[in-house]
Amino acid sequence: MTEKIHIFDTTLRDGEQSPGASMNLDEKLQIAEVLDSMRVDIIEAGFPIASNGDFEAVKEVSKSVKNSTIAGLARASLKDIDRAWEAVQYAKSPRIHTFIATSPLHMKYKLKKTEEEVLEAIQKTVTHARNLCDNIEWSCEDGGRSELSFLYRCIELAIECGAKTINIPDTVGYTLPEEFGKIFKNVKENVPNIDKAILSTHTHNDLGLATANNVAAIKEGARQVECTINGMGERAGNSSLEEIVMTLKVKKDLMPFHTDIKTESIMKASRLVSSITGFPVQPNKAIVGANAFAHEAGIHQDGMLKHAGTYEIMTPESIGLNKSSLVLGKHSGKHAFSEKLKELGYEPGDNALMELFGRFKDLADKKKEIFEEDLIALAEDRSASYDEHIKFVSLEVNAGSVERPEASLKIEMADKIKSIKMNGNGPIDATFNAIKKLSSTDFKLKLYQVNAITAGTDAQGEVTVRLEDKDLSSQAKGSDPDIIVASAKAYINALNRLIFKKSKSIKENSSNLEIRGV
Repeated sequence: MTEKIHIFDTTLRDGEQSPGASMNLDEKLQIAEVLDSMRVDIIEAGFPIASNGDFEAVKEVSKSVKNSTIAGLARASLKDIDRAWEAVQYAKSPRIHTFIATSPLHMKYKLKKTEEEVLEAIQKTVTHARNLCDNIEWSCEDGGRSELSFLYRCIELAIECGAKTINIPDTVGYTLPEEFGKIFKNVKENVPNIDKAILSTHTHNDLGLATANNVAAIKEGARQVECTINGMGERAGNSSLEEIVMTLKVKKDLMPFHTDIKTESIMKASRLVSSITGFPVQPNKAIVGANAFAHEAGIHQDGMLKHAGTYEIMTPESIGLNKSSLVLGKHSGKHAFSEKLKELGYEPGDNALMELFGRFKDLADKKKEIFEEDLIALAEDRSASYDEHIKFVSLEVNAGSVERPEASLKIEMADKIKSIKMNGNGPIDATFNAIKKLSSTDFKLKLYQVNAITAGTDAQGEVTVRLEDKDLSSQAKGSDPDIIVASAKAYINALNRLIFKKSKSIKENSSNLEIRGV
């Protein structure tokens, strides 16, 4: 039997701290469900003291997750710790994760505390947390730049006060693998009660060394790894879950460890997080990138035809990816289409299936090749809308270098077809102006992002749009071989979401007024 490495996923906390990656409650619950089903050991659901929204998200994730331990982050503050416990107490297996900086730089300029004051804070807060919850994790922020002699004292004290997991983070992605591994080796050799806690590693990718540093830490005694789906996180991101898990699976000869992760769910988790956050996965990203299992060079193709092991160190199936690139075409029937959707993780009802099948047929008439990514885009586009208050009907655009761009748009609202022609600085601007005019809305456009779903000039375009109105925001995608049509669909999907959120907010406020007797 090999030793187990516990996987601590912080996509919902550190991953969400990526600029522009904020998620709403429903989206966090979707991701938490997938993480739980793929057997992640610990899910760090958020930072409860950060906002009421973050608190509610941690609380609801705690209530909904069936198997994983749920952690809430807290600074070295009694108020933070109380708030974290208030949120995670509903979990089947709750954890409080508290931290304080231990590097000279952070203590002097950020905390403005002496070493003795930091030790006093550790004693006070870890003890308080342990009185609330029996599963406490303590982290030394900026551990990679902390002085070892002081680090030993902090860790020993945290364990004495009840911490069962000690996390040493390379908070700013500064260390080299041999440096980071040596920290863990020294901690094991110099902290007398270290056998009473699990050592954890949390690395950032500022120098592109996050996964390498985690591997070094595992070799020197870390038995918990903190990571995120797709490597999301602050600045350059964190070590990615998929890289750590598959490294351990592929390199068993040199690393005799295992995880409980259901690796066949990796691609599903990657696609979900990318879809929700609007952060595309770079094509050459390890494990989950579009090119990770693609072979173009003739010598590579020849080797693959003779034996896949010549150029692939893992199988696509091991991460939940199907090798087929061309699966369906315009001659395919509804049954084959339905089975393929199930294979990709989508099971729409009869009405939704017929709508999707019709759109698939339309797409197959326009494209020479239909890829799995095309089918996923169709399914995501269909499921993205909260409430189809507004439906896209048709769009014609005149654009070029001579006349001012003009968009002729038809939409359906309240079972009535509305149409209009509008000008703009470009075809996209004209299209969005038309949507705003017909829907009598003027929300702020905060994000407009375009990606090609597959290769080739006939590829579907995938557009992400984020709209904001005061304290509410919504994000949605649209896909179509015509990028302007995809833009219109994405804007309308985001608009439907925002209208849904606004109506929900108004109802909630009205209920609160009634409760208060106003």
